[in-house]
Amino acid sequence: MSKVGIGASPRRREDQRFVTGQGAYLDDLRFERLAHAFVLRSPHAHARIRSIDTTAAKGAPGVLAVLTASDATGDGLRPLRPYAEANIQTGEPFAFAPQPLLAHDKVRFAGEPVALVVAESAAQAADAAELVDIEYAPLPAVTSGDAARAAGAPLIADDVPGNLCLDWRTGDAKAADAAFARAAHVVALTLDNHRIVMNPMEPRGGVGQFDAASGRYTLHVSSQNIHINRDHVARALGVGSKDVRFIAPDVGGGFGAKNFAYVEHALVLWAAKRTSRPVKWIASRSEVFLTDHAARDTAAEASLALDAAGRFLALKVTSVANLGAYMIGAGGAVQTYQYIHLQGTVYRIPAIALHVVAVLSNTAPIGVTRGPGFAETVNIIERLIDAAAIKAGFDRAELRRLNMVPADAMPMTNFFGFQVDSGSFAETLGAALARADLVGFAARRKQSERTGRLRGLGFAYHIKGTGGPPEENVDVRFEGDGTVSLITGTQHIGQGHETTLPQILAHRLGVANDRIRLRQGDTDLIAHGGGHGSSRATYMGGTAIWRASDAIIAKGMAIAADALEAAEADLRFEDGRFVVSGTDRAIGLLEVAALGRDKGEPIDTYEFWKREHMTFPNGAHVVEVEIDRDTGRVDLVRYTAVDDYGVMVNPMIVAGQMHGGMAQGAGQALLEHAVYDPGSGQMLAGSFMDYALPRADDLPSFDVGFNGIPCTTNPLGVKGCGEAGAIAAFPAIANAILDALAPLGVTGFDGPATPARIWQAMQAAR
Repeated sequence: MSKVGIGASPRRREDQRFVTGQGAYLDDLRFERLAHAFVLRSPHAHARIRSIDTTAAKGAPGVLAVLTASDATGDGLRPLRPYAEANIQTGEPFAFAPQPLLAHDKVRFAGEPVALVVAESAAQAADAAELVDIEYAPLPAVTSGDAARAAGAPLIADDVPGNLCLDWRTGDAKAADAAFARAAHVVALTLDNHRIVMNPMEPRGGVGQFDAASGRYTLHVSSQNIHINRDHVARALGVGSKDVRFIAPDVGGGFGAKNFAYVEHALVLWAAKRTSRPVKWIASRSEVFLTDHAARDTAAEASLALDAAGRFLALKVTSVANLGAYMIGAGGAVQTYQYIHLQGTVYRIPAIALHVVAVLSNTAPIGVTRGPGFAETVNIIERLIDAAAIKAGFDRAELRRLNMVPADAMPMTNFFGFQVDSGSFAETLGAALARADLVGFAARRKQSERTGRLRGLGFAYHIKGTGGPPEENVDVRFEGDGTVSLITGTQHIGQGHETTLPQILAHRLGVANDRIRLRQGDTDLIAHGGGHGSSRATYMGGTAIWRASDAIIAKGMAIAADALEAAEADLRFEDGRFVVSGTDRAIGLLEVAALGRDKGEPIDTYEFWKREHMTFPNGAHVVEVEIDRDTGRVDLVRYTAVDDYGVMVNPMIVAGQMHGGMAQGAGQALLEHAVYDPGSGQMLAGSFMDYALPRADDLPSFDVGFNGIPCTTNPLGVKGCGEAGAIAAFPAIANAILDALAPLGVTGFDGPATPARIWQAMQAAR
């Protein structure tokens, strides 16, 4: 294969292995003397544990161990703590209770682990778990943010008075109040960004091993963030990070659900040490629904003030985030950083006042999914703008254009002091509306009316900050066989890194792509790693590759100059060769690498860097829906997007990421809802019988375009692309539905837009 660099779209090199069944996922790995674990979980959402009797279970066939919280305490194990323990902006500590590896005195959500049974087979472990005798004393449960805050609500954790982890006011309330007082138009909405479960194709799981000779643990794990998770699991085990190794084979999706550490990660390692056997646990799909870190679940009361000309004057938002039974992972950071980072998004809003609340409830803990915090922010402002346009009689597109930060004002520093380096928002919006044939919508609406269907058009402008953990590293090694090892701290979980990251190195060094081997997913391979999340891999990993390439070329210059008997000043590097200017004399990089290796001067390079800025992908998504008047069924019939991702390394892969994000956002808008019974706290959508993911026939053909404005804060000019669709689709589809229902007098509905909910909204408006 010749060199294929930045901007080209070669086929993904990993796809051949995946589509032919040659991938190596966690369940494909084989281990000698493998034992199997079953996690016994609470059937109650909230209850005291009166007693646990494991006698019968320990005597069951094939059982190797039955472990409870008392065993964990005796072995010095510790609970998992959140990754952020204080407000990112103020340093004020959150109120939280660490998550025990196994519940001891109390269970706080249905599905919480209470005991671990290890046996020779998975079936034996499951059978023995039925013999564990646990006496519970049920307690009242709360499942929503409002219920958790209500007077007299049951207390979930003694360390969290009133179930309140965070109650924070920020912005300028005085200026916002003054702006609202003089406003010509005010619009207010109550919005529910409802809870979803990510459901990656491969459930999470792990195989734990313990080497008694070295005292070292190894976890083979389906995870998207192995270095950071390794550190937290090591702390739970009471050992140093150097004593724990995480290895991620091929990972069948994550979508944020595999971003943080879980108690099962520590449990299987502990069980491996207790039994002197490798111990395997893989979640069932039911366990995914019950116990995976869920996402969203934020309610907001928001209002927007405008002057007579339609210019935005102020924004007020009070939001309540339901964190579930424990504050885990980056839950607090999302509320105090991502969520406030871009309030107002791409619009000029002189005054903003926020009241941010986060509470515990008797539900599975909340983690992250595409666009955490940013998706909620975009939904709030885009829904408010449509409501304001309708109420005050403005054109929806023109109202947005009027208030967008203009291109000549970039870089912009927003209300909360965050700097967005680049973007041409009005231009991108115009391109999306033109591509979506806005002028032809009236004719399409009339055609739908002739068939008895309601047609609506909606759009939303998204933006988010990408980057995730601020540090990243790569190690580039020139091997003796003429290949190049590219070792990264980022992780691929299906996004195409095996293609994209070598493209960057090939572009810089002129090495054929098939000579570059991407190695990742092992904490022993490289010192650090931010994993994958927040659309960070190409920005963070790619920038590290770019910087490493600079160092490699600089090292190679001296060796090449000696080999060519020329001065370094007379050399230039182009297309993989060091060339003596003005001559045809040259030497290839791989030959230079071999010379350096022979001379004891390898050009191998390790590069570590820390970012100072995020990147800010943005864009406009335009959708059209048709609604059946009789049944309330919503069909998504057109979807157009024009996004700004700066420079695209591989446009085909970018388009694929867009498609996936738009499908996920459409799923939340139309189908998905993780529903709990408010009385018992039981999950009511605990299988695919009750929780609907989007299928191919739920989605239209996506029409995507690009208006890339190169990012100025990294040498590649890239902006992350993995989350945009999931951020924009939800408000765009909601706005389209309300546009379709406007003739009936419908002004709002509770999502997702299932036929029953839309039918009820239509009936209520009669």
